[in-house]
Amino acid sequence: MIEQIYKLYSQKYRVTTDSRKIDDGSVFFALKGEHFDGNDFAYQVANDNIAACVVADRKDLPYHERLFIVDDSLTALQQLAKMHRERCGIPVIAITGTNGKTTTKELIAAVLSKKYNIIYTQGNFNNHLGLPLTLLQIRPETEIAVVEMGANHPGEIAQLCSIAQPDFGIITNIGKAHIEGFGSFEGVVKTKNELYQYLKTKDESQKTKVFVNGNNDLLMQLSEGMDRIVYKAKDERLKAKDRSPFLEVEWNGKNIKTKLVGEYNCENVMAAITIGRHFNVEDELIIEALESYSPTNNRSQYIKTDKNEIVMDAYNANPTSMSHSIKNFRNISGDEHLLILGDMRELGHESAEEHHKIIMLLKELDFKNVMLVGEEFKKVNDSYDSYTDIDELIEHIKENDISGCKILVKGSRGVRLEKVINLL
Repeated sequence: MIEQIYKLYSQKYRVTTDSRKIDDGSVFFALKGEHFDGNDFAYQVANDNIAACVVADRKDLPYHERLFIVDDSLTALQQLAKMHRERCGIPVIAITGTNGKTTTKELIAAVLSKKYNIIYTQGNFNNHLGLPLTLLQIRPETEIAVVEMGANHPGEIAQLCSIAQPDFGIITNIGKAHIEGFGSFEGVVKTKNELYQYLKTKDESQKTKVFVNGNNDLLMQLSEGMDRIVYKAKDERLKAKDRSPFLEVEWNGKNIKTKLVGEYNCENVMAAITIGRHFNVEDELIIEALESYSPTNNRSQYIKTDKNEIVMDAYNANPTSMSHSIKNFRNISGDEHLLILGDMRELGHESAEEHHKIIMLLKELDFKNVMLVGEEFKKVNDSYDSYTDIDELIEHIKENDISGCKILVKGSRGVRLEKVINLL
């Protein structure tokens, strides 16, 4: 049946899971979630000019020659993506890691697109649904695919690898995140390492390769014996220069002025340089790509308002990324520094300890002006202003104007710190 669906899909290479976004020739997959059931819209969709309608629950649908009944629509979507990836035969680069994977993916895509026709993961489409949808964007003219792989439970990277079948892999780093799902830091390591383990199982004739941060002892250990290209962000070839507010690096005697905030992004920059060079992108084009990329979606964004200068990094947070952001913020010049920090979610039994460590770091770096948001910080805080949730913080700021500050806004997405930006 998947073969039949693939023949219809390959007429126009269009697929959707949203009944409101049906183009002529699309294959519609009726997915079921907590608050929706795509099968409810199958009758409407089946009467549109579509290539195929894939459902797991026929209900009262009349016969339609383009209607396919499957056991599970998501599984069918994944099978279609896997088949398409196998038949397109282009290089696939997989990226995972605790921190920096999205920025690294964006930088790699920016660099490779200077020479190649590529597709790459958009937004946070890095899971069991988003990755298949990304692969199904591959067209006959596509030359390289760059896919991001996210996970919060063991086995998820292995599953994504079985679908994407990458030829190249990069793990940006491994740190404490999603402990609730992984159970422990060891669970995080094992899951991220599933990318390396998959590449080790591929046939030698397929010439797999990994790109490894040589400054990371754990990654060097896990990749031992693999065909690898080692890059380093801390050597004579890549030197961080004035970092206030943007990262400027010197590489091979040339200045690269990025729009990234934070010296920790040196690793992401070097990863993109290394992969670009491996794929024979000229140095001038690599530099052009790195300088033109500007982060979005609350990921290390630099925002200048009428009142303040803000480093907005509230898409996600874990102990590693939080400490990196705080340490980097100390290096940014200015007299008035304010930190607005939200809870780090999904840390399970280690939550109290990790939030306490962040407070200790703030004291060690002698930060005076700090606002903590969320129940987890509130439980362990004894030194700084603390707010139960974002709404309580908003009410405080409305009554107490903040001006003339350099501000770091950092926290997990669920804290919704972005709601405070309009007041700053």
